[in-house]
Amino acid sequence: MSYKLICLDVDGTLLNDEKRVPEPVKESLQKAHRMGIPIALVTGRMPVAAELVEKELSIPCIKACSAGTYILQGEECIHARYLPLEAAQRIYENFLADEHLPLWIFRGRKWYVTSVDFYVERESRIICHEPELVDMETLAREWRIQGREPNKLLIGANPETICHIQERMKVEGLSGVDMARSADIYLEIFPEGATKGEALEAICKKLAIRPEETIAFGDQELDIPMLKKAGTAIAMGNAIQEVKEVADFVTKSNNDAGIAFALERYLAIK
Repeated sequence: MSYKLICLDVDGTLLNDEKRVPEPVKESLQKAHRMGIPIALVTGRMPVAAELVEKELSIPCIKACSAGTYILQGEECIHARYLPLEAAQRIYENFLADEHLPLWIFRGRKWYVTSVDFYVERESRIICHEPELVDMETLAREWRIQGREPNKLLIGANPETICHIQERMKVEGLSGVDMARSADIYLEIFPEGATKGEALEAICKKLAIRPEETIAFGDQELDIPMLKKAGTAIAMGNAIQEVKEVADFVTKSNNDAGIAFALERYLAIK
């Protein structure tokens, strides 16, 4: 198989648990780049956080940010999806406000939060970027006038709280949105039908290649649609069982340079 695109989830896949790219992985991706194979970071991260990873790799990457709802090729946005502003308000008011949990709101390059807690502070340290603190009612009023909507929402909390909120949201039902966990502490909410699989297809369309000519790597629920669309689906050794079940191959873990191990197998990159 001649691959024309490598699609990578970032956290738990490309990055090890210390939030760094293992050296063998970096070297294998640089070799793939020299072979003329584009690299796409398909991630829940916002652009500024994806750019940190791109800088560490030292190669230009397509960046499908905010769970693939905002895709950058260089400085050009080549694909964007938005969810209803009313859904964001409803999620905040019905599921978070009484629990004093912040709603994370992403639009383009911007990151907003309704309050700051441990999980917001943790993310700020990881990506070296602080969010803008906003009042949900005020932001919604301003965006309604401007005709703006968010690309993605996120809830960060302990695993038990995330499971509870996700189940409540499924029972109540929300129009215009889908949701998936990107980690046990993160619930991501995005436009209905918008998935990492759709992002892969959008990138393929821009590059004039077929999804069958791609190889994709992931570890969490959010990655499953991308793995299903890819020509070859690789699950990390640390992936959840649902990801391993849809994969063509289960590689080593993110801490054991699993991407490099798989690329040696499939692209003969050593």
